[in-house]
Amino acid sequence: MITVFGEGRGFRVVWLLEEMGLPYRLRGVDLLAGVENDQEFLAVNPAGFIPAIRDGDVTMVESIAIMEYLTARYGPTALAPGAQDAAFPAYQQFLHLGEAGLAASIYFVSGARHIAPESERDNWSARQAMGVFTTRLSLVSRRLEQAPYLAGDRFTAADISVGYALEFARKNAGVALGDTEQAYMARLRERGGYQRALEACHATRTWWGSSGSDR
Repeated sequence: MITVFGEGRGFRVVWLLEEMGLPYRLRGVDLLAGVENDQEFLAVNPAGFIPAIRDGDVTMVESIAIMEYLTARYGPTALAPGAQDAAFPAYQQFLHLGEAGLAASIYFVSGARHIAPESERDNWSARQAMGVFTTRLSLVSRRLEQAPYLAGDRFTAADISVGYALEFARKNAGVALGDTEQAYMARLRERGGYQRALEACHATRTWWGSSGSDR
């Protein structure tokens, strides 16, 4: 059975597993308490960050790489269009943009706003990261004005990647989503896979539910 270590970006992995109907076990990792005494987890990822998975003899880290592994190993699946599919270029672009352009940028904005000393919460790097997020979000907005999902007419793993990033931005950086993005997020939240993943990820459910706005 696949073991998923940690929530956070691990929510992407759990959501994908639910969409694919694959059995898994979610094993919590408490980063706030520190992982230096969590030897089981450190054996999987000595670098000490989440998510990670163990699948038989395979161990992997990095949420997007894990998603690509799962769709390739346990596919084919409509969640990952093939290379000859007309949806493939958009799928690949937004699958990776969800982390490289969106979630990674908001991670640094969030750190500055919530962890950094007061005098450094609006530093140059945080403003730069927010600028990167904003420009990449414009690509998502433009795409959603053309199609209901990022790869076109059907839901794919690219929507899991970006959907998580937008939830992260909403909660941890107070990003107000526009009408197009709000309607998109409403579509994602209605999916059974999303709802089952949120039910499984107790910390994530509490974290997102504590936000005062769905925007």
